[in-house]
Amino acid sequence: MAVTVKIQKWGNSQGIRIPKNIIDILDWDDNEVVEMSAQGGNLIIKPHKRKTIEELFANYNGTYEKETVDWGDPVGKEIW
Repeated sequence: MAVTVKIQKWGNSQGIRIPKNIIDILDWDDNEVVEMSAQGGNLIIKPHKRKTIEELFANYNGTYEKETVDWGDPVGKEIW
């Protein structure tokens, strides 16, 4: 499905509005986080996939040593 939209100035940036029927087809929410890129003269918008902890540390070759952190005594109404 193709629709025509207009690029509009929003503050110091420009923006486009994504029509509701496109959002519905994509099954996106109002506050969807997306990634944008330009490829071959086209704008690509796709959902942002948050990386897992395994993906974030996939190339980490160091060693991990568990350590205890002393946060000090409670000062206010903290619940420990």
